[in-house]
Amino acid sequence: MKRLWREFVQRSAGRKVLDILLVLFAMAGMAIIGAWGLYQLGVTNNRGAVDENYRSLLSVSEIDRLKDAKLTSRQVDEQWALQYGRLAALARFYPENARLMLQAAQRSGDPLVVDRMVAAASIYMEENDTISELSERVVEALRSVPQRQGGNIVPWMNGPEWVALKEAITRDSALINEAGRLTGVEPRLIVGCLIGEQIRLFNSKREMFKKYLGPVKMLSVQSQFSYGVNGVKDFTAKAVEEHLADPTSEYYMGKNYEHLLDFATDDHATERYNRLVDYRNHLYSYLYTGCILHQTMLQWRRAGHDISDRPEILFTLFNVGFDQSVPKANPVAGGSRIMVGEREYTFGAIGFDFYYSGELADVFPFYAVRFAEGSEPLTAEDVARIQSNMSDCNRPEYGREYRRDSMAAKDNEPVVNYRPVRKPDLPREHPSY
Repeated sequence: MKRLWREFVQRSAGRKVLDILLVLFAMAGMAIIGAWGLYQLGVTNNRGAVDENYRSLLSVSEIDRLKDAKLTSRQVDEQWALQYGRLAALARFYPENARLMLQAAQRSGDPLVVDRMVAAASIYMEENDTISELSERVVEALRSVPQRQGGNIVPWMNGPEWVALKEAITRDSALINEAGRLTGVEPRLIVGCLIGEQIRLFNSKREMFKKYLGPVKMLSVQSQFSYGVNGVKDFTAKAVEEHLADPTSEYYMGKNYEHLLDFATDDHATERYNRLVDYRNHLYSYLYTGCILHQTMLQWRRAGHDISDRPEILFTLFNVGFDQSVPKANPVAGGSRIMVGEREYTFGAIGFDFYYSGELADVFPFYAVRFAEGSEPLTAEDVARIQSNMSDCNRPEYGREYRRDSMAAKDNEPVVNYRPVRKPDLPREHPSY
């Protein structure tokens, strides 16, 4: 070794560098060959570990095999009832997990998925035996009551009118949500007014519903005395416009809303009529409705009576009009009487039924705050975009309700909107009120 070192020292600098490089390459080659040999022998393989909960994991995966996937609608309803019971028991200990499982199951549409989720979570439950015992007690109590097949608990929602109306309203959801944003009103309140008016029309014009509205599932547009899909009267619409512009009014919504319903022409009467009697685009019908709701709420609040959390009163006041909106301590719901089938309802009650039914909540959810202040005043461009939503459809002649000739009498019917509705030109992100 000493001899080799002496020979190395005596060599030139260039030869020394070359010798060092040769040694390094040799060492690298040996390392690569050694690593390859270890790999071939399987020394580096990671064999993993068997999860201590293997049996539990396997049982979760096999749950679906133990269930009959071909369930009748009655059996599905029965399963949902039982799963609600199981989740109710779980919620006493782990409410957040129970809430997430319920949401996931409802989105999947499969009640049996709850079994797998609860079984999967049970791996980590220290109170597993206690939860299982409580769950079985709840389920046993539910099984003691026969499953009932009774349709919708709200009687008027079991008719063909509601099936058609739901589809028609959903088609207008973009317009309704935009009107809610622009007027600072929860869209679900606007829908409650719409449903009361449309149910009234559907049942007062049964033949028209069977011929037009039922098959095509579209909203009815009124063009005499009351206008549009929400039946807004001309003098009511005019009052809404005046309240927007009058800071001294008890109905004044604030500076941010002053130009919401500005006109594009000097002929306000005709333009107002054309806004409301628009078969293809109902945005203005919903804007006026939102303003009526907001203005009425403000009138009562300023008088010391807050009805912002009383949808049935808001629907009633929308129906009876500003003249009969008299703030008081104990208001009652009511309004126009509406026959649906063999049962009589009031306008306010129908809106109330819908509002708290949970129907269409995926399209028109409940807001934490039903009325909002405008974030900033509308610009001229904003107003122009709203005005651009008026369609060029052929409308009935304005003022024909005051004519007495045979043509006017012949036209005394609501107009059926059977054309597709155009979405608004100004969709924006809806803020969380």
